Amino acid sequence: MDTISPLEQALHAARALVLADLVAGEVAEADVVSLVEESIAQRRWWVEQWPEGVDYVAGLVAQDVQDALLERYGRWPLCPACGTEDLHALEVEPELGADPHWVCHRAGVKVAAVGSLASATGGAPTS
Repeated sequence: MDTISPLEQALHAARALVLADLVAGEVAEADVVSLVEESIAQRRWWVEQWPEGVDYVAGLVAQDVQDALLERYGRWPLCPACGTEDLHALEVEPELGADPHWVCHRAGVKVAAVGSLASATGGAPTS
C-alpha cells in the first residue's frame, strides 16, 4: 500500500479545513471551490520549494481563498463577533505559522480555528 507523503497530507487537510469554512459560510459554490483548488496547486509548488513550510499550508490556503473572494465577490468570512452593524472580515493569524485561526482585530478575539467557523457562526456543521 502506498503511503501519502506529508506534503499531500497537509494539502488534503488544508483543502478540507477551508472547504468546511466555506460550507459554514454557505459560499461553497463550484466557482469558489475552484479557488481552493487553484490555491492548493500553487501551495503544492510553494512547499516543494520550501518543505519546512508544510505546517503553514492551511493558513496560507485560507488566506489565498479569502483574497480571491475579496477580488471577485467581497469580504469573507464576515465577523460574527461584532454583529451586523459593523460588517468586516476576519483575518487569519498567524499569517505564516502553524495552527491558524480566524481572528477579529476590531474586537481583539480569536473567533475559530481555520476549519471550525461553523462553531462560531452557527453555520453548517463540519462533521
